[in-house]
Amino acid sequence: MGQEVGKRIDVVRYRTNLLAIVKPLSVPPQKTGNFFFSASELPSRARLLHENLRTETELILQEADKICDHHYSLLGYTDLDYGPKIDWHLDPVHGQRAPLKPWFKINFLNFAEVGDHKVIWELNRHQHLTTLAKAWCFTRQENYVREMIAQWYCWQHANPYPLGINWASSLEVAFRSLSWLWMRHLVAGCPAVPEKFDADLLQALALNARHIERFLSTYFSPNTHLLGEAVALLFVGTLCPQLPAAANWRDYGWRTVIEQAERQVRPDGLHFEQSLYYHVYALDFFLHSRQLAIRNQLQIPDQFDRILGRMLDVLEILSQSGQPEGFGDDDGGRVFNPRRNRAEHMTDSLAIGAAAFGRPTSAASLTEEAVWLFGEQACSSSGGKSPTLTNLQSRCFEAGGVYVMASKSASAQMMIDCGPQGPGRSGHGHADALSIRMSLNGRRWLVDPGTFGYVSDDNARNFFRGTGAHNTLKVDGMDQAIPEGPFSWSSIPEVRPDLWCPGVTFTLFSGSHTGYACRPGSVLHRRFVFFLHGEFWLVCDFADGRGSHQLEVFWHLAPDLAIVRTELGFITGPLGASLATDSDEVMRLALVPAEDSAWNSELLPGYVSPCYGKKEPAPVLRVSGHIALPADCAMLLLPLKHPSDRPGKLSPSVKRASPVRVRAYRYEGAESTHYIVFANHQQAWTLGSLSSDARFLYCAIKNSRMAHFVLCRGSFASINAHQVFCHHCSVERFEWTSSGGQVKSFSSDEGVVRSFANVALEFRDSVF
Repeated sequence: MGQEVGKRIDVVRYRTNLLAIVKPLSVPPQKTGNFFFSASELPSRARLLHENLRTETELILQEADKICDHHYSLLGYTDLDYGPKIDWHLDPVHGQRAPLKPWFKINFLNFAEVGDHKVIWELNRHQHLTTLAKAWCFTRQENYVREMIAQWYCWQHANPYPLGINWASSLEVAFRSLSWLWMRHLVAGCPAVPEKFDADLLQALALNARHIERFLSTYFSPNTHLLGEAVALLFVGTLCPQLPAAANWRDYGWRTVIEQAERQVRPDGLHFEQSLYYHVYALDFFLHSRQLAIRNQLQIPDQFDRILGRMLDVLEILSQSGQPEGFGDDDGGRVFNPRRNRAEHMTDSLAIGAAAFGRPTSAASLTEEAVWLFGEQACSSSGGKSPTLTNLQSRCFEAGGVYVMASKSASAQMMIDCGPQGPGRSGHGHADALSIRMSLNGRRWLVDPGTFGYVSDDNARNFFRGTGAHNTLKVDGMDQAIPEGPFSWSSIPEVRPDLWCPGVTFTLFSGSHTGYACRPGSVLHRRFVFFLHGEFWLVCDFADGRGSHQLEVFWHLAPDLAIVRTELGFITGPLGASLATDSDEVMRLALVPAEDSAWNSELLPGYVSPCYGKKEPAPVLRVSGHIALPADCAMLLLPLKHPSDRPGKLSPSVKRASPVRVRAYRYEGAESTHYIVFANHQQAWTLGSLSSDARFLYCAIKNSRMAHFVLCRGSFASINAHQVFCHHCSVERFEWTSSGGQVKSFSSDEGVVRSFANVALEFRDSVF
């Protein structure tokens, strides 16, 4: 109620010319706030960037020259021409202009009224003015500063408070405030800055902070919006002590930043918006705030540092096999450099974390942002090295539902989404429960589609966040949740992990969701993923319910890959490579669907959005069928490391299991035959010559003898009437291998190793 009254009072004051003018207080120079660098340190920062990141500084200068000509790259759009006079209310991509009326009367989510508000706001964040200021630091050419000043005053004239879309979001006002503070400190001492500019800037910052304080995002988007607004109040309050309310803004901002870290970050370190982009977004806000707090002797709670450490851990794990694959919404903007808004730039926070906490990282190289914030300390932390692939590790972030399968001996990684769709109505989450993403040798293979846009005149928003755009199962053409507006869902599924078992020679995952449980047929989707380290993944989808349904499983490939059909499935690899021949020494990936006449496999055209506003064509493999439930579908993913490598045949068991629902597959590889059994419940079952009570069982036969055996959550197993494993209670994990005359056993309980009967079984016939 207070915000609604305040909006209308501001309009009355504007119309009667009674908006308050804030008169700065007199503050001794030595008591002004400390930025990330002082005026005397500015030349050394510029020198470090020129010496360590020369290509980056050249890009900044090229961009600055374009900005002087009013040509901008915003989000995924490049070379937008705003003409001689900038229209700050224009969406030039769609030719729409927002009306100049009281900001709270503008429905910025209405595409017909304003176009894409994100495009308008991106320019009005004024981060491009910071680019002009940086160009002056590198060249000392005053034309950059004169253009910066001219655009700043042009904006002030075109955006009288409280009119226009550029006041409609307090977060956007916050971003603009941060840009102005960067400008102020980057051009300190420049003779081209007018004498009155600093006083005008302080006056404008006071108005911004007043607006943010009065209209905090405590109702609409009270997550990263509120966090960004608190950061701006912290910065203005700390760096502008001349303003009467500065101390209050500083204290409220810092207190809120700390509170939001505890509220928005799950115990495992994942940001609760269920979006990698928003995870990095929030992490950057926290890291910038922490460094400013250190520079100004504000107390930093130990818990705050622990939260940031966990957030960095999440990013490090997701980046261990190359650029991290995103999930959830992609906002397209960045806290510091909006040009670095693609997947390969999401590791930038790790470079800041390395300098801030002295933690080593192999996933990020030195960045411009880190140098501005930390100077020589950033260069020492990274050494200017490029990211390298190291021994990968499997890891689960249980609270956020992110499960990472990785091989310690090979640069291969799969990420599985088995977490909540997001807080509240899941505004930035996608309907992607149990979807997977995969990378090999630093290259993305199975990908997330991205976001592309928030509002449009077509259905692009719902397509990119819908189930069919993700690597998971879709039932009867429906999404797992029902979209209601661009930032809201209903019928949000409950997603539950059932099994997570990272072993020495394998990793196993099982999870389910209820997205279709309340729809016709009450379909429950359960997915098993078995990763045999250094060999292959097997992904098995179960659809349990009533009646017949249209089932579709999607496999979305990266835009830089090609795919061809082969006798046993599909092979994908880099564009231009010979995929089905042995003439090229390139990594390829075979996708081998289980032979089942009920399912049809086909290649379709698709799209991937690398950043907001841009999309690229990408191949899609769809496996589908109209099938009576219960039903299952399996896909084997086999990296082909050498030109002569060929996929084998994947077959489902034709024998029925008794008495519970069990599904088994046989994969005939080049040297071994693999038997894989998934059970939905833990109770005794029999399938062919196999008997067990395990939730999962695997064995590999080589030269007619057992070479590998794995059991999860079971107490016994027998093959061909021979008892292979027997223990008095259920065991979480047991694995046994025999290779080159060496026999090894591993278990979650060391006392279980003796429960395996090391018998020399002869396998003359199929196990099932």
